[in-house]
Amino acid sequence: ATVSEPAQKCCTENIQPFLTSILEELMGPVSSGFTEVRSLFDKEVNEIIQDFQKTNDITKLKENMDQLVNLPFNSVKMEPCYLKVNLLQELLQDLKSRFKVYHIDFVIQRTQNFMQELMENAVYTFEQLFSPSRQADPVKFATTIEKVKLRVLK
Repeated sequence: ATVSEPAQKCCTENIQPFLTSILEELMGPVSSGFTEVRSLFDKEVNEIIQDFQKTNDITKLKENMDQLVNLPFNSVKMEPCYLKVNLLQELLQDLKSRFKVYHIDFVIQRTQNFMQELMENAVYTFEQLFSPSRQADPVKFATTIEKVKLRVLK
């Protein structure tokens, strides 16, 4: 009871007025990182489609699909996504001094973990939706892959 009133007053006067602008500022790099994840997934699936259209090789298609499954764990390909979030380092430095925000690296790492998880979910969903189509006519694979990709991106 003794601490509650002064703590609420402090939050109301010194923190709450800034929350909206802080969230907007932080969401820029976060949104940019997640957009990059989406773009990477789209690009990788498009490459699979193009490769299959050129070769019509089902064995190569399977190899490409296996590589897609490993995409979330491919640090080289995921790096551009992670770099977008590194901008948080600069933004959080200001918050660190103003609001005593610590563990900036933890915030960035967790965001990058969520990005990897999003890619894992996209790849898994893609694999699950495409899997029944593997028994279908190979002529329709490119079209089916495109439809599944659009469904996952939706």
